[in-house]
Amino acid sequence: MSDIELSEAIKKGDETAFKELFDRYYKRVVAYVLTISKDQDLSSDIGQQTFITLWETKEKLDTSKSTKSYLFKIAYNKYIDHCRKTKKKETFIDELKNDSLQLITEDEDIIEKKLKKLRLLIDELPERCREILKLNKIEGLKYKEIAEHFGISQKTVESQMRIAYQKIREGFEGDNELYLFIVFADY
Repeated sequence: MSDIELSEAIKKGDETAFKELFDRYYKRVVAYVLTISKDQDLSSDIGQQTFITLWETKEKLDTSKSTKSYLFKIAYNKYIDHCRKTKKKETFIDELKNDSLQLITEDEDIIEKKLKKLRLLIDELPERCREILKLNKIEGLKYKEIAEHFGISQKTVESQMRIAYQKIREGFEGDNELYLFIVFADY
């Protein structure tokens, strides 16, 4: 069968024609992608994705044009999509690394100022709210244990913790210093 005949049969859903086209061009598509990617596994994956895409969009297949060229075009686009996704992931990971390094290398004076601000915000909390926060974060007591300690309901403890977190978040609004909750154990 010629490529045109195969294309027309595939467009009608002929799986045997699809298999014949696959056998005819799969290795060529993989070899083509390998020349641009230099990665055998990636090339094989893209080769498979190319034929899956061809099958999934078979109704749109233009039988007047070269099927071989169409396959290479699909493969190229799949490779470009892969590169874009990889670049986005790498950019995101690089940004995370930079943010982490910035936190680690941040000036000791700035960290001390932020801790001082945190302590001040905690000291400004209502007395019961402050005590509950300290018992949970410093003493490590569970909400149930705190409720029993004060003779109040667990829901009240949860409410007081929510108020404490809200006031602290409001105090640091715009700073994005959520890592201070980790440091809070040193209060």
